[in-house]
Amino acid sequence: MNLLKRLLISTIIVILLSYFMPGVQVDKITTAVVVAVVLGLLNTFLKPILVFFTMPITFFTLELFLLVINTIIVLLCDYLVDGFDIDSFLTAMFFSVLLSVSEWVLYKFIKD
Repeated sequence: MNLLKRLLISTIIVILLSYFMPGVQVDKITTAVVVAVVLGLLNTFLKPILVFFTMPITFFTLELFLLVINTIIVLLCDYLVDGFDIDSFLTAMFFSVLLSVSEWVLYKFIKD
């Protein structure tokens, strides 16, 4: 049940961000669900590997390189999901920051 809540929250945030952010397009609601699932899978399986291999640069940049890793994951999701388009690297970075912060806030408010 908790997974479904998180998926629903992520889907709603993806839809809202695509509506309010120029440069981010989501064709349908089902595309937003797929984006939420793919982002969740990429964050679960690929992000730890990227963080591990970039640990020295992450350490020296005081963990600001994690923003680049999040952006790469969003751009990879853009590549993998048809109907989800992000115009530039900077737009993907803002999208990833806004998505992460808004998910964190909503997860704190909607606890079990």
